Amino acid sequence: MAKRSPAAERHADLIRTALFEVAPAGMVLGQLMGACELSRWQTRRGLATLRDLCAERGWPPVIWGRDLGYHFCASEAELEEWERAWLSEKLTQFRRMITGTIGPHLVLFPKSTWAGYLSDQMKAIESNLAMAARPPR
Repeated sequence: MAKRSPAAERHADLIRTALFEVAPAGMVLGQLMGACELSRWQTRRGLATLRDLCAERGWPPVIWGRDLGYHFCASEAELEEWERAWLSEKLTQFRRMITGTIGPHLVLFPKSTWAGYLSDQMKAIESNLAMAARPPR
């Protein structure tokens, strides 16, 4: 894990406290900024640090949802739904990279070792993301 600044840890602690105060509800970014008196950048950095701390300390993860905003989540169903949505978003990004950049690269330079290698690797990742993003049977 990368070294964190004391400021980032302080911001994470402010955000954690603010989220605990409103639990089980959550807060949108603007509310977190106001409650913690942090800038947008400080709040985003604090959220990233808080996610790392949650993982390190075995706390419930902080997720974002349209209805609640940022909140601690201990619901298995909600976590699985959030993870599938995140994977689906990454799958879309990978597919756009393959069709919008790597594909045209291979058309322009069909003998490119790098583009061929990258295409194969990205397609393997795409396949794995597609399987993970599907609901279980």
